[in-house]
Amino acid sequence: MTVKLIYIGKTGKSFLVEGEKEYTKRLKRYLKFETIELPDIKNSKKMSFQEVKSKEGIQILSKINDDERVFLLDEKGKDFDSVSFSKFIQKQFNIGGQGIVFVVGGPYGFSEEVYKRATGKIALSKLTFSHQMIRMFFVEQLYRAMTIIKGEPYHHQ
Repeated sequence: MTVKLIYIGKTGKSFLVEGEKEYTKRLKRYLKFETIELPDIKNSKKMSFQEVKSKEGIQILSKINDDERVFLLDEKGKDFDSVSFSKFIQKQFNIGGQGIVFVVGGPYGFSEEVYKRATGKIALSKLTFSHQMIRMFFVEQLYRAMTIIKGEPYHHQ
């Protein structure tokens, strides 16, 4: 099973890029993990928020297969602590299938079409973070979940 992380735009901050690379490298020990970086929408400053979300939504949906389960990283999603997130991940693996896709939207969130396609929504925090920061946080939490599932000593409780 493949786990994908789809996101919009590049991260310009080297500390975030390095953190994401480090946890992505660590994750490869546990699962097939793929990141898909979609380009920022051109001329978005001349568009409404809705137009930007719609164009981003088209890009996002083009990268999702019909048989993949899709979870949006959304501030209004389900809250987890690290242990319950690891149980959620294990449950997704037990269900089987083609793969699991996690999606980080752009700065304005998701289009209605993306919300309709989603299997569920996950909140990483009640706080608001930039969509660039969320990528690194998510990859670290996925890595943490895998170490919890495997009984390895990364997570302390």
